[in-house]
Amino acid sequence: MDKEKRVLLDIVDRFTGKTIAVWGDFILDEYLCGTTRRVSREAPVLILRYLKKDFSLGGAGNSVLNLKALGANLLPIGVVGRDEPGEQIIAILRAQKIPTKYIYKTKSYQTPIKTRILAGEENTRKQQILRIDREAHVPSDEKLRERLSSFLLEAKRQADALLISDYNYLTVEEDVYSSIMPAWKGANLPVTLDSRFRLLRFKGVTAATPNEPEAEAALQVELGDDIRILKKTGSLLLKKLQSRALLITRGSRGMAMFEPSKRPYIIPVHGTTDIVDVTGAGDTVISVFTLALACGANFREASALANYAGGVVVMKKGTATLTVEELKEAISS
Repeated sequence: MDKEKRVLLDIVDRFTGKTIAVWGDFILDEYLCGTTRRVSREAPVLILRYLKKDFSLGGAGNSVLNLKALGANLLPIGVVGRDEPGEQIIAILRAQKIPTKYIYKTKSYQTPIKTRILAGEENTRKQQILRIDREAHVPSDEKLRERLSSFLLEAKRQADALLISDYNYLTVEEDVYSSIMPAWKGANLPVTLDSRFRLLRFKGVTAATPNEPEAEAALQVELGDDIRILKKTGSLLLKKLQSRALLITRGSRGMAMFEPSKRPYIIPVHGTTDIVDVTGAGDTVISVFTLALACGANFREASALANYAGGVVVMKKGTATLTVEELKEAISS
C-alpha cells in the first residue's frame, strides 16, 4: 500500500468521536411503496397497490445521518414546524441517539416533506415514479434568529467543525451567518458550505462544495467538457467566496479542488462511471470532507476521502450513507 493511502486510512481512524455541528434545512423524506398490476380505467395512469411507508431524513438531516454512520458525534441546528413531519424528524434523530436541543420548533413553519412514490412488480426492485414536494420557507422572525445565533455560539464550544447545509428554505439566515462567523473563525474551526442556490451569499467559509450546476449558476457560465473553463471558473469562484478552498463535484467525472496560489487538483471519479443513483451524494461528500478537516486533514486529503465516499454511495439506491469499513475498503482497493 502506498504512503498516500496509509495517510488517508489514518485520517479515517480518527473520525470516531469528533463532534460536528450541522446547521441547515431539515427535510422529511417519505417513501410510499407499492406494486403495480394494471392501468386505471379512469385515466391512463398506473394503479398502485399500497404496501408500506418509510421515513428518512433529507437535506441537512442526511448529512447528520452520514456523519453518524462514520462515528461522529452530532449537534444538529435547525428549525421544524410543530407538525407531524417535524415530530417525525425529531423522532428519527432521537432513535439514532442524536441530541435535538438545538432544533427550534415553531407553529409558523411547515416542515418540508418530500414524498417519493416507488412502484414495481411483486418481486422486483421498486422504481421511483413520482415525487411530491411540500415546501415552505422559515419565517423571518427576530426571536428565531436570536435563538439560532445562540445555538450556534453554544455549539461552537463543543464542536470540531461546522457544516452548513442550505437547501434554500432559509434556515441558514445571512444575518445569523454574519453574526456567528467571527467566533467560529476566532476558534480556528473549519466551516464548510453546501448551498443549493445561494452560494455567494455566505462568503468567508473555510470551504464550499458545490456541484457543477451550482457553480455554473453562481457565475452564470456553462462549464461543458472544457477543463480550461472549469479551472477558470473554479479559481474565480474561490476568489469571490473569499474561502481557503473550493471543491467542485463533477458526477461521473470526479472532482476538482481549488486553493489560492495552487494549481487545481483534478480528481478522477473513484470506481465505475455507471452510477446507480446520485440522490444525497452531495451530502455524503461534504460530510466526509468536513469530518476529515476536523481530524486535521489538509484540503487535498479531505477531497480525496470525499471522492472515495462519493464513489461508494452513488452505487446505492436512494439516499444512502456509508460506514467507516466501506470507506476503508474503497481506499484500500
